[in-house]
Amino acid sequence: MNALLGVCRAIDALSRGAARIAMALVLLCALVSAANALSRYVFDLSSNAWLELQWYMFGAIVLLGAPHLLNTNGHIRVDLFYSKLSDRQRAWLDLSGLIVFLMPFAVFMAYISWPWFVESWSIQETSANAGGLLRWPVKLLLPLGFGLLILQAVSEVIKRVAALMGVIALDSHYEKPVQ
Repeated sequence: MNALLGVCRAIDALSRGAARIAMALVLLCALVSAANALSRYVFDLSSNAWLELQWYMFGAIVLLGAPHLLNTNGHIRVDLFYSKLSDRQRAWLDLSGLIVFLMPFAVFMAYISWPWFVESWSIQETSANAGGLLRWPVKLLLPLGFGLLILQAVSEVIKRVAALMGVIALDSHYEKPVQ
């Protein structure tokens, strides 16, 4: 189990790295948005590329940030009873949700988005808008983002199982070793 928890630490570090990229993109997206607004209203200059770049960065922010959100237990739960459950019951519910819902959905999305990216890359697809950008980089974000989410889900499954086995403490993050 210790080897698997080591894999969890590596996956968690990868998710933190992706989240750092997402955080940098938030700032960059705000700067691009401000520069685009300034150029449009002050200089009467505009480009579809700037607008598309903002959308691409927004997609990257969401897809690269989601695994870290799962890791930090910051995702929204639509379960009215979750707060009333014991730590052990929460671990079982989390484990069930990860295996039954999140992982199959993420695998399906990565699977169906990969050919979409490959086709776009092979033809060097560009936006139909005047001055538009290449489309394959944003299409690559889908299998990449869902792939990272799958890895983080595997890490969370391992941590929940370890917590249920008593290897690590049952708490909100499942990272503290049992004393």
